[in-house]
Amino acid sequence: MARILVVDDEIDACRVLEEFLTAKGYEVLSAQDGPTAIRKVEEFKPHIVFLDIIMPGVGGIEVLHEIKRLDPQVAVIMVSVVTEPEKAKRTFDLGAYDYITKPVDLDYLEKVVMVKLLDLLT
Repeated sequence: MARILVVDDEIDACRVLEEFLTAKGYEVLSAQDGPTAIRKVEEFKPHIVFLDIIMPGVGGIEVLHEIKRLDPQVAVIMVSVVTEPEKAKRTFDLGAYDYITKPVDLDYLEKVVMVKLLDLLT
């Protein structure tokens, strides 16, 4: 079963993604801050991480950098209300797999997950 970590300081945003992905059959955990997300990456070993960019304290870009250092194979999908192309490019340069904006299109999100999981199997 694929393991997915959802990281967002907004509890409702975590809950929506967690419920949607769990209903699709994935094992899902969530974290509301950067340090907790990093710890859960080490312990839970997710295949995919949905990571908010703007969080208090340790922001998403710093968390992305640390996740890729810990496990370069994890697919990190950045999620943000920020639509700045420079910010998206920076996350791709750091190893992000995709960059999606809020509100999240759940159909697109499901397709991204399926494509990445197929890629991991090959």
